[in-house]
Amino acid sequence: MSLFVTELRRLTKRRLTRLLLVLLVVGLATVATAFSFSSQKLSPEVVAAAQAESDAQYKRSVQEWQRTVTECEAAQAKGEQTEERYGSNCGKDFQPQPEMFDPKWNLPYQFDFRAEFPMFVAVFAGAVALFAFIVGASFVGAEWNTGGMMNLLLWRPKRLAVLGAKLGALLTTVLGLSVVLGALWTAVFWLIGTQRGTTAKMTAGAWRSIGLDGLRAVALILVVGAVAFALASLGRHTAMALGAAVALFAVSEVGIRIAVGVLAVPFGERYVLSTYAQSWFMKQAELFDYDTCQFARGACEPAKYVVTWEQSAVVFGIGAVVALVAAFWTMRRRDIA
Repeated sequence: MSLFVTELRRLTKRRLTRLLLVLLVVGLATVATAFSFSSQKLSPEVVAAAQAESDAQYKRSVQEWQRTVTECEAAQAKGEQTEERYGSNCGKDFQPQPEMFDPKWNLPYQFDFRAEFPMFVAVFAGAVALFAFIVGASFVGAEWNTGGMMNLLLWRPKRLAVLGAKLGALLTTVLGLSVVLGALWTAVFWLIGTQRGTTAKMTAGAWRSIGLDGLRAVALILVVGAVAFALASLGRHTAMALGAAVALFAVSEVGIRIAVGVLAVPFGERYVLSTYAQSWFMKQAELFDYDTCQFARGACEPAKYVVTWEQSAVVFGIGAVVALVAAFWTMRRRDIA
């Protein structure tokens, strides 16, 4: 049996992997189920009810306006000052108009597959990336911590081949899981759209765009898993990857934000990792510098800086390559005993 197949079986048979897989599936199913109840298909009856409610609101508003005007005119007839209370001309210039009562405001929420599913692709990617991170870190971290790596190297003394087989098994498992669960995730929300929402305007271009969103999601999941694997291998412990993730979050999302705010760095959020995650999924992230505005002179168009998904790919790609190169380099040179 090949080393890759052995590692693949070892990964899939781990209790932690199976437990996290169950939790992942249950979590995704819970999100989809709960969301399905929040959406309601806009049938002709629902639309008619919203129109009727809008008309009723308009009539009530007109009646209230007429009552107010009558009160104002009566007060004026008594010689009272009415402008402060009722406004000029007793508010006759502010008669409610039908267009002020849009029936759309009375409609219940309806899920729009084309407009909203990309957001759920990001939700899916976040959940599976967390799974990949924990499984990736624990897969190699536990081997180092328990001494299993040393025993394995006695049987197969080629260090880089062993680490590469483990990484390949991890990425293959995560990739297969992402594809299968991603297809089910898409099918579930398509079903929600057809039964309790709308799937209108789903052209070939729209499906192509969703497909590209899915590819970006899978790529990010693989990068997260690979980086977690590399960090755990570098530290010889699962906690190394978890600690590095916490430190990265603290530095990027807290430290850097505070520093750029204090130093008034233009477009400071371009140094924050979450900006690149947002750009990766949304295709770009627009940052604005409102300090360039002089509001005393009227309206202002603030300076803008755009972070593209290509820039995000470079940032994530460099991070993954550096972590993996460091892991394999230390694997080759470190004392295993």
